Amino acid sequence: MTATPAATPVPETGSGQTLRLSALLGRPITARDGESIGRLSDVIVRLRGEDYPLVTGFVATVGSRQVFVPMEQVGSLDSDELKLTSARLSLRRFERRDGEVLLRDDVLGHRLIDVDSARLVRAADVQLARRDGEWVLHGVDTRRRPRRVLGLLGLGGHDQDQAVFRDWKKFEPLIGHTGSAVLRGPFARIRRLKPAQIADLLEEASKEEETEILGRVHVDPELEADVFEELDEDKAIRLLSSRSDEEVAEVLSRMRADDAADAIAELPQRRRQPVLDLLPAGQRTKVLTLMGFNPTSAGGLMGVDYVALAADTRVDEALAAVRRAVTLQPEALTSVHATDEHGCLTGVARLVTLVQSDSSARLGDVSDTDPVRVGPDTDVVDVAVLMTDYNLITIPVVDDSCHLLGLITVDDVLEVTLPGDWKRREVADPPDRQHGEPR
Repeated sequence: MTATPAATPVPETGSGQTLRLSALLGRPITARDGESIGRLSDVIVRLRGEDYPLVTGFVATVGSRQVFVPMEQVGSLDSDELKLTSARLSLRRFERRDGEVLLRDDVLGHRLIDVDSARLVRAADVQLARRDGEWVLHGVDTRRRPRRVLGLLGLGGHDQDQAVFRDWKKFEPLIGHTGSAVLRGPFARIRRLKPAQIADLLEEASKEEETEILGRVHVDPELEADVFEELDEDKAIRLLSSRSDEEVAEVLSRMRADDAADAIAELPQRRRQPVLDLLPAGQRTKVLTLMGFNPTSAGGLMGVDYVALAADTRVDEALAAVRRAVTLQPEALTSVHATDEHGCLTGVARLVTLVQSDSSARLGDVSDTDPVRVGPDTDVVDVAVLMTDYNLITIPVVDDSCHLLGLITVDDVLEVTLPGDWKRREVADPPDRQHGEPR
């Protein structure tokens, strides 16, 4: 997790006209003749994909009723009151449509995702700007305010020079409106984040926020699987348990087999076999193999995806095999394993060795023919010590006959050996984070 970046001004809007939502809320709405009609209680914007949301109208409180006021029926927004330009105003009760966001109800005072820092922050105020003749939602101020300056409606009321607005496009709102969330799905900025960052967000999110974040991620099944791999085990199981067997199997089919095996082992007993039966045959075989090992042993830690080739394979053919292995995790591709006709491990060549070797050389000739290896019952602490002592990124797992069973990568070892409270700690900013930023 990274720290919150320094606030930077939103891009220039062209005309320079801007308004704070907190300054608009509560303004009187009057008819053309100046007669008071009601007060402005919310501003409506319509989502437009990657573009800034467009202000389409307002929610006005007229007596005890909330009604819709179209943008085209309102004169200037800069005055102390909003005067209608039309003689008629529909008093039909306001109902939100799909794709509409209510800035007070959905954004102001609510949490949203700061995509730059991958953190949940709260909107203290939002900024409207006039661009090309239209009013749009343009900026967000997320800085906390002392209680003494929180005035208007308990949400805003601070002086304008205290507000620092950042570009709306740097945030992903969590508005809790299903119809609007569906429309926003293909453009969700959350998918710019790394799976581990999204997992961190889910760890901090409320149940309602969890649902919305997962809804964004679900649009990309591969990303969804990666996120579940990064989640703490208890959180992942809780989220999976709320899904049907078919939905669980769909996620697990895209996860690494070792992570999928761990997840199935944590499901209630009655659900394990039905979920296993729904997995694709290849994934099911891998998962069943891994479930046969103690989870605190090398066998329970290993993955079953690796590159293994005959010892007489040419180096250029071995590199081509690595290039084709697009479904394997990158860490597993840092070594290529030489095996005999019986599947027994005869050597290991690091990827850098292959790159630096003559392309016509044989894999067996450039491999370490006595590689460090462990059995499936080896304790994970012993695995960690071996990898540290020998500076290994991967370590193969073999049976008593030296048949290659699987591969342990350094990230697998770190995941189980680091104390749990270290995994989610906030890390320091990279040294170039503030480069070019105003201080």
